[in-house]
Order: sequence, then C-alpha cells, then structure tokens
Amino acid sequence: MAKVTDRAVLADGVRVALERCCPGSHAELVGSLASGVADLFSDIDVAWVVPDARFPECLAGVAQALGEVQPVDSVRTDPDFYRSDRRRMLFVRFAGVPLFWRLDLDVRAASVAHVLHYDAGNPAARARDDEWSRPASALANAVGAVKAVARQRHDEARGLLDRGFARIEDEDRATGAWANDVVRLAHGGPRPPGPGASTMGRA
Repeated sequence: MAKVTDRAVLADGVRVALERCCPGSHAELVGSLASGVADLFSDIDVAWVVPDARFPECLAGVAQALGEVQPVDSVRTDPDFYRSDRRRMLFVRFAGVPLFWRLDLDVRAASVAHVLHYDAGNPAARARDDEWSRPASALANAVGAVKAVARQRHDEARGLLDRGFARIEDEDRATGAWANDVVRLAHGGPRPPGPGASTMGRA
C-alpha cells in the first residue's frame, strides 16, 4: 500500500473503502472540502449512511476498512453519541499523514439519515465517564488550537485550550503564548499508553 500524500486522494479513498465494505451504504464528502473552501488545515468530513440492520456490523469493521486506504493510528468516538442506537461520530487519525488530516466520520443508520440532530442532547446516548478518554479529547483540542492560531482565530484557540484544560480538571488556562499553552496542555494529562496499547474506540 502506497503512502497517501494528497488529502483529496485520501478523502476519495475513504469514501470508496466505506462503500465497498458495506454494499448498499453511501459515503459522501461534506464540509469544507466538499464545498471548495478548505484551506491547508482543513480536516476530512464524511457522512456515511448504512442500512439499519448493518449499523453495528459497520461500526465494528470501520477501522479495518479504512486501514486498507491508509494505516489507522486511532479511532475515537464522540461521547455525545457513544450509546446512540443509530448514530456515531468517529474521529479517525491515520498514520503517516499530517495531524490536521483527521477524518470526522458521521455514521448514521438510513432511517435517521435526514434527521439532522438525531440523538443530540439525548442523555441516554451519551457515554459514561469510564467509556471515553478525557486526556485524548484534551489533546485533540490542542491540535485544534494550533489550527486556529494558524488561521489567526485567536479567540477560538483560547476557547479550545481552556476547554482542554477543563476536560482534564486542570485549573490552568490559555495565556496567549500559544506554543507554551499547547505544551502545558499536552503535559497536563497522563503519559501516553505503552507499547501495544490501543486508543481504538476511545474518545
């Protein structure tokens, strides 16, 4: 498998791989890449609609399917939809590509494909505290803050960092010295898992 060095090629490969692993499903590029307003820091947004009966099967096989396009480093599940019966939001990082090329994959059963806010704010759909990783989520905020600073969106960067600190119950907050802020947030959580540990399925 050749290393993917073009974001558009990676995005198209993702779409094709998802549809191949689940006949009858439909994967569509959405967000800034689809609308033509993406910049160097834009991630990849894909909406994947699958048959209701195959929803659990598709979730179980998504990492393997995507790994045929590019090796998968981690898959996190948005805790807001962790227990939803017909929706998941997955955050996928691929190995060997820029951190900014995260895949945000909105997986929906066909019956709720057009229900825009399905399970949003539903307490029964949300993960328990022991079912998602606060440090991993905080580090995702740190990456988002780097993107925001690069785009000169300093208020957005400050908000991302402050929420990251709060997520790991750290009383520290952003100061506007961005590189130092990101380093402090990265050092605020526990050390990374050892060899052989996995972040698959954690958020």
